[in-house]
Amino acid sequence: MVGYDLSVPQKPAWLEALLSEKFFVPCTKHAALKKNERNVFCVDCNGGVCQHCCVSSSRGGGGHHHTHCLLQIRRYVYHDVIRLQDMQRLLDCSQVQTYIINSSRVVFLNQRPQPRPSKGLGNACATCDRSLQDSYSYCSVACKADAAIRQAAGHRRRLSLVITNSSKSLLPSLKKAAAAKLLDMKEEEESLRLVPVSSSVKRRKGIPHRSPVC
Repeated sequence: MVGYDLSVPQKPAWLEALLSEKFFVPCTKHAALKKNERNVFCVDCNGGVCQHCCVSSSRGGGGHHHTHCLLQIRRYVYHDVIRLQDMQRLLDCSQVQTYIINSSRVVFLNQRPQPRPSKGLGNACATCDRSLQDSYSYCSVACKADAAIRQAAGHRRRLSLVITNSSKSLLPSLKKAAAAKLLDMKEEEESLRLVPVSSSVKRRKGIPHRSPVC
């Protein structure tokens, strides 16, 4: 189930944090422990944590992260990747090129440096022009997010322009309709004023009295 479709021109806070986080650096909270590199992202806290942070405090861990939504981050050719299955639960990752690592299908989180763009040479990423397989449109989650937000913002601008132009084109007809309505109301008021009001009220004739019977 996809939690966010990026139909609004703004990245959710957790996605901004995920794409800007520095992973595979030592965790400052567990500096004295081994295997303390931050390779997990906590969606609830919008930050990177290590495996010790994810263990319940009752078991000697860092506390509350074990009850949160956690994403395991992996490394592939020196760049951060995430399992497609995990990311797809939170974000629509269709058209993002995937790779196979240890039997798991993954996607890159961010753009990767390239010597020169491959624009015009086969299929390429719609955001950064990196070469892609024919069935994909984006090289990373970040590239798709940027493209989707640009499209949403453009759609809103076009919709606003259409509404503004429509309002301008309707303004003369609205003015005419309002003037006609005002004229009708004025005529109706004048007609009411011209209705004669009788000053005398016709009285009902009395009941005739019959002559007494002789």
